[in-house]
Amino acid sequence: MSRATKSGFAAEAQRKIDGNYDEEESRKSLHWIQVVSGCEEIPADASAIDASSENFHTLLHDGMILCKLMDKLVPGCVKWTNKTFQVPKIEAMRIMRERERIAMFSKEIIAYGVADTFCFPTESLHEKGALNLAQVINCIRALGMEAQTKPDYSGPEGYWPKKSVGEKRVFTEAQMKAGQNVISLQYGSNKGASQAGMNMGNSRHIVD
Repeated sequence: MSRATKSGFAAEAQRKIDGNYDEEESRKSLHWIQVVSGCEEIPADASAIDASSENFHTLLHDGMILCKLMDKLVPGCVKWTNKTFQVPKIEAMRIMRERERIAMFSKEIIAYGVADTFCFPTESLHEKGALNLAQVINCIRALGMEAQTKPDYSGPEGYWPKKSVGEKRVFTEAQMKAGQNVISLQYGSNKGASQAGMNMGNSRHIVD
């Protein structure tokens, strides 16, 4: 499936999206995929990897390599006997199954622990005219960072930055009370306040 050629604002927006593509990040992502999955489609030597957007798309757009990657990270998560991995003769069916594999990859990485905010819509990798390959690279990076936190990870250590983990702060009762006092001093206190002496609006005058 392909979309009509964009023009005007849509074409300008697509140019900006394409401009976010980084070949060095692409090469790093593809090399990591090769090291972890051992897929033969990507050269083992990082310097020999063609990191152009065209080749990046060609390698990953059918979802097969991405599923191989997840099967290495989580052995058994991909059912290779599923019809999704059979190559049909009908073009429309082939396209549908490629999209199914990409969707399967997205589902598995979320189950693996990657935040869904790092996932990309299928069109970003599969549909020409709607590609956002920088988004795909960012997703692979997030997956790599998550993988490094797993005890059974056998890929290259320190390849990606460490995943930041929010520190949960626990306050004692004394600290909580101290915080309440600070707020009272900053914003005033209504403790002990009443409506005594307050005069709301004009008083009603009674004439005998």
